[in-house]
Amino acid sequence: MALDEWQTVASSNIAAASYEEESNTLGVQFLDGSEYHFHGVPAWMHDGLRDAMSVGRYFRQWIRGKFDGAKA
Repeated sequence: MALDEWQTVASSNIAAASYEEESNTLGVQFLDGSEYHFHGVPAWMHDGLRDAMSVGRYFRQWIRGKFDGAKA
């Protein structure tokens, strides 16, 4: 799977996010260097994450624990 271009985000915990529309996969890179891929995430949720006032809060509220995720 090839995620699209990574976009940096303003967050105290998340460094960047990426999205691959064919597989509805959201990639999240954390500031500690770890990277996770979440499957089945709708494109609008990626947009919401990227545009959120608080990226970390959005991630915790709408993505973590709600979608299957695996360390890349």
